[in-house]
Amino acid sequence: MLRWILIGVLTLGIAGVGFWGYQEHQEKNAVLIQAENNYQRAFHELSYHMDLLHDKIGTALAMNSKERLSPQMVEIWRLTSEAISDVGQLPLSLMPFNKTEEFLANIGDFTYQTSVRDLQEEPLNDKEVNTLQNLYEQSGELKDELRQVQHTVLDENLRWMDVQLALATQDEQSDNTIVDGFETVEKKVKGYAESNTDSALTGTSSEEHEYQNLTGETINQEEAVKRGQELFNVENANNLNVTESGKGADVPIYSISYQNGNKNGYLDITKQGGHPLTLLVNRDVQEQGISLNEGLEKAKDYLEQYNFEDMDVFTSNQFDNVGVYSFLYNQDDVRIYSDAIELKVALDDGELLGLTARNYFMNHKERDIPEPELSIEEAKEEVNPEVQINEEHMAVIDNDIGEEVFVYEFLGVLDNETYRIFINAMDGTEEKVEKLDGTEINYASIS
Repeated sequence: MLRWILIGVLTLGIAGVGFWGYQEHQEKNAVLIQAENNYQRAFHELSYHMDLLHDKIGTALAMNSKERLSPQMVEIWRLTSEAISDVGQLPLSLMPFNKTEEFLANIGDFTYQTSVRDLQEEPLNDKEVNTLQNLYEQSGELKDELRQVQHTVLDENLRWMDVQLALATQDEQSDNTIVDGFETVEKKVKGYAESNTDSALTGTSSEEHEYQNLTGETINQEEAVKRGQELFNVENANNLNVTESGKGADVPIYSISYQNGNKNGYLDITKQGGHPLTLLVNRDVQEQGISLNEGLEKAKDYLEQYNFEDMDVFTSNQFDNVGVYSFLYNQDDVRIYSDAIELKVALDDGELLGLTARNYFMNHKERDIPEPELSIEEAKEEVNPEVQINEEHMAVIDNDIGEEVFVYEFLGVLDNETYRIFINAMDGTEEKVEKLDGTEINYASIS
């Protein structure tokens, strides 16, 4: 009798395990199908936007009306943003595709710069028309290459999930038709960058923007794991998975992932010096236990712990029970906007949930800051007199064409709305005006 009872229990157990395995398989397939659909949508939208972009540039060349040319340039600029967004949604993070993104960004920069000026007073010159003609021809070739990849994808029923797997495993034996197609696109666009070096793409560099502030000795994978344990605050190294960046990465890094129950994390650290570029921890944040200002003090402690010096808090916001804090580098009481770091702190126990320091390591250096030509009172005269100024700072910002400029920064109120206004400290130009989100809380004046 006992024998039959045991057989029955085992049968039920095997059936239960089988059902659980089937359910897990179905859920995994559902996730893969959703990811595949997203990749397919992004790729076909990229091809569509490149078609439109080529047509719009051609239309701009054919236009004679200066009144219509500015809106056309704005439309081209919008389409480049859409195309860059499409590229960012494809599983191409493990292969270099930066030249194509740079090419699209250059089109956007050029069309934006021409659209914001008065083309009646200052029409396109011969050099700019030649640049537009080159961009038209190059975007046409890029469009055709993408169409070829699209045809192959549809004709052979290729899957983007296979591309992601091939890139992740560096499987050279698999059929990488899509990867080969995009590498062809990238090589072609690299030639465009060289031919456009002397064009009118004002404010963009023909060279890669390298990381300027990476110090220290190169670390190995074992040292990277130890650094990951420190940053994730975990004791068991077995919970960490480490991969190295592939060839063509803008900076050599180790990517470290972490999984422990319902908590997981992701970290990018540089091989040189083991500096954290990006850290993200996902977990359920419980009931708030510390204030937003106490979270700010925790964020300052983390900056000090990871050797970020002379950083001033810029903004402080709370989303649910998470504090988000932005910091700017301070050089001789001048705020450097390019050298920014953002941190996320859990307001239940003060744990670090996020850190973004790519801009800091890419841009940080000691600047040669000149004496301002204008006094602060002269700069205030350039601000709308209806604005009530509450704060004032000295700063270095990037203007619309990517150049660093020395400015007076004013925080003021107009009609119950808060604005940040930047006045060039050398010539009084109103460089930028930003309307601030009403939920923003600034702690710059808190001691």
